[in-house]
Amino acid sequence: MLLIERAAEPCAGTWALPGGLLRDAESLDEAASRKLADETGVSDVFLEQLFTFDNQGGRANVVVTYFALVDVARTRLRPDLEWRPAWHPVRGVGPLAFGNERIVAYAEERLRNKLEYTNVVYSLLPARFTLTEMQRVYEAILGEVIDKRNFRRRVVGLGIVRETGETEKLGAHRPAMLYEFTRREPMVL
Repeated sequence: MLLIERAAEPCAGTWALPGGLLRDAESLDEAASRKLADETGVSDVFLEQLFTFDNQGGRANVVVTYFALVDVARTRLRPDLEWRPAWHPVRGVGPLAFGNERIVAYAEERLRNKLEYTNVVYSLLPARFTLTEMQRVYEAILGEVIDKRNFRRRVVGLGIVRETGETEKLGAHRPAMLYEFTRREPMVL
């Protein structure tokens, strides 16, 4: 996950989720897209409003949260030394400013649930991929190993991926079939 090292009080020197204020005549979705592009340099990924939290970190305020699925390899973080952005593992992160752990936990749960009924991982994979690559993404999100046969049967049966007719040569092993998403945008199954 992307965190920002706070350069000012409150919570100077601690890590927090990126945030920002709405500009005049800007919608929440527009602000979230702008902040994502500012922080990572990407815009064509899964981005969704997560939840509205109140009294976040013991402060009397309202925080509208969004989450995005971003392939880290496609990003370019701001080079700032102040308010420094950096990628961190989701699991095992220490205390965050403003009690942001609550938001992270909710986002993790929401993402795991979305795997059951959407093609949400489309922005984490290249245009063409093997089912093994896709399975690894699911396993990373779920935090558990998935049975290969059941996974393949399920994702192909859902109709969210299709064979491209191309294969990827993997050393001395049998070539792996390449797949693509039937739609590279959010799709509810």
